[in-house]
Order: sequence, then structure tokens, then C-alpha cells
Amino acid sequence: MSTTLLKQAQIVNEGTISRKDIFIKNGIIEQIGSELSLPADQVLDLGDENTYLLPGVIDDQVHFREPGLIHKGEILTESRAAVAGGITSYMEMPNTKPQTLTQELLEEKYQRAAEASMANYSFFMGASNDNLEEVLKTDPKSVCGVKIFMGSSTGNMLVDNYQTLEGLFSQVPMLIATHCEKESIIRANLAQHKEQYGDDIPISLHPVIRSEEACYASSSEAVALAQKHNTRLHILHISTARELGLFNTHTPLADKRITSEACIHHLWFSQENYADKQTFIKWNPAVKRQEDREAIRQAVLSDAIDVIATDHAPHTLSEKSNVYTQAPSGGPLVQHALVAMLEMVHQGVFSLEKVVEKMAHAPAICFQLAKRGYIREGYAADLVQVHLNNPWTVGKENVLYKCGWSPFEGQRFTSRIQRTWINGHLSFDQGTFTSQLAGQRLSFNR
Repeated sequence: MSTTLLKQAQIVNEGTISRKDIFIKNGIIEQIGSELSLPADQVLDLGDENTYLLPGVIDDQVHFREPGLIHKGEILTESRAAVAGGITSYMEMPNTKPQTLTQELLEEKYQRAAEASMANYSFFMGASNDNLEEVLKTDPKSVCGVKIFMGSSTGNMLVDNYQTLEGLFSQVPMLIATHCEKESIIRANLAQHKEQYGDDIPISLHPVIRSEEACYASSSEAVALAQKHNTRLHILHISTARELGLFNTHTPLADKRITSEACIHHLWFSQENYADKQTFIKWNPAVKRQEDREAIRQAVLSDAIDVIATDHAPHTLSEKSNVYTQAPSGGPLVQHALVAMLEMVHQGVFSLEKVVEKMAHAPAICFQLAKRGYIREGYAADLVQVHLNNPWTVGKENVLYKCGWSPFEGQRFTSRIQRTWINGHLSFDQGTFTSQLAGQRLSFNR
């Protein structure tokens, strides 16, 4: 049995900020109250006025690259970076090598995470044009969802057969998460620009090639299918203002059948940043106009956007340094996602309570997570302590991703992650990691 008593914590939870004590026993928040005096193995005073205690971030979209792409990242290195960034749970995508298209391969990823993950974990089952039978075997209580690439991906993971989509949307009983970009539009745009520029297309044209039209055509198709079949649909990484009209702002999140996600890069960067950042902010869907970024921020505030995530997708420096057509899309974000959101709190874009809502509460509701996402008695003690006035600058010397770089290099952040608890275990303490791997497999109330 292990016990921890956190004294005088400024808790940000369920729309309020209050100063309380928290008693943790065997990984569970056993008691929340004032002036608790229970004996504990460890007692920490969190009374600093600039220090806040948040429920741990739940990241519903990461690519940790294991198996098969571990030169870019692996479960141990990327979950470690996530924990340092205040992310206590993640949901990982199926486009690894081999792709996660069978129940056997899915279970192998879970087995590997049990050996190597610092944070709590779940893995999406992948859909292709020809594995519906395997997809339908997925257990909704122990797997976060089914991922459909309705836009370009690698190998056999682009699902572009309408009959297959009909089968998936009509028969899958659990949450379907989609990457929505219309492949035929992108291919036509790319061919046109290659004719003009060859392979060295200016990176500023990335949002022209992977256009608003391509995003909306695919997102609207997914929404139409979900409405037709009453599917539980979650559209990932919304990047355009136009798509926001597809989503409901009035229904409580727990009652929504169609939900959406925004990612850190679409909330932070805009088209103007390509001049400096080049292919290091090349993502799919593309970072687009400043007007799109501002609309997505407003959609977070209005609840048209339900969840904020990272789409963490590391590539090596040499891979990202290629010409446009050879440089892969994606970048590492888990270590810096929460501090970037806290910077937007300092800028007046979001409140601290809204950040917690969209990064912890909402993913828990959206995915029907069991006993996580809140600071509540009886819930897992997944917690993050942040200091809102402890400035630092991102540099290669403090980047923890295996790929060794960050799109935020040179950025000065005002806030700092101080401590992260995973299932009550203090896994990250002011720059130091413990050796214990405390991550657990996530379960779902479905």
C-alpha cells in the first residue's frame, strides 16, 4: 500500500478553481477536503500561489511509431516525453509497421505497452478496405475506437471504397475516429503543382494542395454517413473554418453522436509560419490561414470543437529536411502541448478551466473512459502540477522526443510542468523521472 497527501493544492476541475487537500491511496483519489491530516508515505505542500493541480491530460491521438518505425519514436521514449508534458493517458493510432489491422496485431501493441509505457494507454483498431470482419471483433470496453483514414495514409489504410465505408458506419457499434481529407482532390492538386515546380514545391503551397475543399468534402461525407446510420463519429484534427458548421454547439457532449477534435498545431501556427518553420510544420491536414486558426479557437470556446489533442507524429530530422514531396507530414508535440495551451491562457485566448475541460474532461466523456479525466474521489490519481510563472525556452538540449527536435524550438514558454502522477505514482518530479512504469491499460464504460 502506498499513500500520498497533497496539501493546499489549487485544483482546477469541473469549471472551478478551489484550494483543497487530496489523499491518494493505492493509485486512487480516496479523499478530497480541507485540512486533511491523514498519515501518508509522502506529504507534499502545493501551496504556492502560482502552482495549480490539474487532472492529467488525455491525448486521444498520437503516433508513437512502435512497432516497425522505432527510428522515429517508440512507446517508451514518447510516453516519457508525454509524462514530462503532463499527459497521463494516450490513444495511439494504427498506421505502424505492420499496420494494426488484425486483433492479434492489436493485442501485441497492448502487450508491448504493458512492458514499456510510462503513461496509461489505449490503441485504435485500424480499418482498411478489406478487414471489416476483423474490425467487428473489437472489444468496445477495452479498446478506445476504430480508426478510418478517409484521406491518404500508408499502405492499405486508405479507406476510399464507399461500400466499405457504408459497412463500417452501419455495423461498427463503437466510436469511429476519422482522418478526413478527400484523396482525389489532393492528388489532382499535387499533380498540378508538380507539373509547375517538380518535387521542390514551396511549402507555403501545402495548404493549397491539401485544401479546404479536400477537408470539407471528406468531413461532410463522414458526417452524412454517421447521420444516416446513427454512428458514433469523432472527426480528428479539424483544420478549416468551413468544417465547423458541421458540428453541433448546443447538445451536451455526453449526448453527442458526432464530435470533433482540434490539434495544438492548428491552434498555434498559421500559414505565415511556413516561411520560418518550413517542412517542420508540415502536417496533414495542413496548417492553414490565420482566419482558420482564429475560427478553430472560437469553436473551442463555443463547443463546436469538443477535444484538444496533439496528433504527435515524430519523424527524424533528415526525413523532415527533404524537399516538399519527400518530407513526411507530422511532428512531435506531446511534451509541449499543455505548456502551449497554458501560453494561450496567458495570452487571453482560453481560460485555465477551458484548457482542463478540453484536454481532460472532454476526452473522458467523449470516449466514455472509466474513472479518469477528473479530480474526484474514487477516480485514478492521474494528476499534473503546473507552475504558471516559471519561464523557460525550448531547445534541443531539453527536447525528450527520440527524434530530437521540436517545432517549438526557440519558443519561450511562461509555464512549466512541475510534477506528473500516473495512477498515484509520482512519475515526473521537477525534471526527474522515476524508473517505475506506472501506465495501465485504459478501460471504457460502454
